[in-house]
Amino acid sequence: MANVTQQMAKDTEYSAINLMADAGVDRERWSRIPDDATIERTVAAIEARNIRVILADTAEDALRTVVDLLPEGAEVMNGYSTTLIEMGFDRVLRENRKGWRDYHAVITAENDEEKRHALRRKSVAADYFLSGVQAIAESGEVVGCDKTGSRMGAWPHAAAHLILVSGTNKIVPTLEDALRRCREYCLPLENQRAQHAYGTGSYIGKYVILENEVTEGRITLVLIREQLGY
Repeated sequence: MANVTQQMAKDTEYSAINLMADAGVDRERWSRIPDDATIERTVAAIEARNIRVILADTAEDALRTVVDLLPEGAEVMNGYSTTLIEMGFDRVLRENRKGWRDYHAVITAENDEEKRHALRRKSVAADYFLSGVQAIAESGEVVGCDKTGSRMGAWPHAAAHLILVSGTNKIVPTLEDALRRCREYCLPLENQRAQHAYGTGSYIGKYVILENEVTEGRITLVLIREQLGY
């Protein structure tokens, strides 16, 4: 698998570093790597909420972990995630050496708008749904936010298996801080990305907070000891 995943994290056109100046965000406050004790305490708090955590030292390690978590031939869908792109998952998905059924490719290949929307709604119930996160509280809550909910809809229940990826730079002290991070850091950066990519701004329409998971083994968080995503 080394040939499939061997690469370092890469900055992309829409990485935080390339949007920060125009977004006017406080990176020092909202995107710091915590010390080891904080990371360990946060991992314990997340796992107490029945969410499995796999710690990865690098983006390369994280990518290898994600590939290993996805069985051959599995139905796979991913929401847009700067972290996944920086890890190189987009390249691995294109190469698709494990024969995954790529739901996103099916959606983008559909030209009929109504059918495409129907497919997108169904995609949140994919066997394996991958997503980035926007914030993690040291108390263990995992927070996501989105304009439409297309990336968040899989989180609470729909996806059979939910695989989340996040840099440790998204850890903040409290749930209140996590929600503030969404508003004061993630949103301005996403607004800049949307302006560049689509010519229109963004806003937060939906929040999802993973407080506790009922189904054993449904959610896995791959937590990376690097500054990734926003």
